[in-house]
Amino acid sequence: MAAYGPFEGRGLNQIAVAGKSNVGKSTLINRLCRRNKLARTSSTPGKTRLINIFLLNDAFHLVDLPGYGFARVDKKEKARWGQMMQDYFASAEELKHVLCLVDIRHEPTEDDRTMNRFLRESGIPFTVVATKADKISRGARSKYLAPICRALLVQPWEIICFSGEDGTGREELLNRIGEVLGLQEI
Repeated sequence: MAAYGPFEGRGLNQIAVAGKSNVGKSTLINRLCRRNKLARTSSTPGKTRLINIFLLNDAFHLVDLPGYGFARVDKKEKARWGQMMQDYFASAEELKHVLCLVDIRHEPTEDDRTMNRFLRESGIPFTVVATKADKISRGARSKYLAPICRALLVQPWEIICFSGEDGTGREELLNRIGEVLGLQEI
């Protein structure tokens, strides 16, 4: 039985948001949509336990995937999340792009590398988004992006630095989504 089933509006293009627990997926969604409580946020990792689907401008779905990594839940629950994500990726015919979130302050984890390899091997287009950019000065960001580039095999200009606090990268991210979906305006 697939955890990812039919929902109203199925057939629209999808952009998925993936990343480890507590990397800022829900914050990114809220900032993109300019709605503080659209996606639930928490300082405790692992609050997103289901696949949440948001219809944006009646044009596409933004899909909030559960975080992977260090959430304080039992192994059975983590395995259920993993299966849910596998089911999603296996059946998401409308998936056009994945936003892979990593924390700019830390080198990507093995889970981040695994997700990156999976997307590459599956031929799923993605953009690396370095979250929490407000925590690093603009001048120091290139130093922090270097290990991300090496670990995930991307170039610095392919990464979007993003901050849910000050809005850094919001317009660039909206432009990328618009390009991917062929939309003039989001």
